[in-house]
Amino acid sequence: MADLSEAVTEFASRAAQKLRKQSSLAGQVLCFIRTSPFRREEQYSRSVTIPLRRPSADTAIIVEAALTGLAAIYRRGFKLAKAGVMLLDLQPDTVQQQELALEDDGSHDRSRLMSTLDDLNQRYGRGTILLASAGLAGDRRAWSMKQERRTPGYTTCLDDLAVAHA
Repeated sequence: MADLSEAVTEFASRAAQKLRKQSSLAGQVLCFIRTSPFRREEQYSRSVTIPLRRPSADTAIIVEAALTGLAAIYRRGFKLAKAGVMLLDLQPDTVQQQELALEDDGSHDRSRLMSTLDDLNQRYGRGTILLASAGLAGDRRAWSMKQERRTPGYTTCLDDLAVAHA
C-alpha cells in the first residue's frame, strides 16, 4: 500500500501543479485503481469521487483527498496494474464561492506557498520539493510510470521534432 500511496501522491501533485498553471480550481478529486484486464486472474476495479469543502488548487488538499479515496477503495490481495487521479468540477480561480467562516478550520490562503513550490520545481527539476507521502526513494522507487511507448510530443515540444541531415 505504501508504493500505491506514493504513486497516487505523485499523480495528485502533478495534477494540482497543472491546475495552478492554468489558473483553475478543482471541486472534486476522483481516485481509481484497477488490475490488468489482460491477466487471467480475479479482476478488481474501483473508483471514488471525493468532494472538496471548497474548490482548491492546493497540492496538500488535493493529495489528502486522493489518499482518502485510495484508502476507501483499496483491497489487499489484488495485483494492481493502474492507479490514477482525476480532477473534476474545474473552474477558474478568479471566481470563487465564499462561505461564512464560523469556525477556523485551519485552511488559509496558501497560494504563495504553492507558487513557490512550483517555482522551485521548475527551476531545479521536477520532484525537487514534494510532499512526504510521495516517498523519499526518488528514482529508486518500486513503482514508476511506464512511458516507453508514449507518443512523441513533436506537436508541442521543439526537442521532439524530426531532424533531417543532408
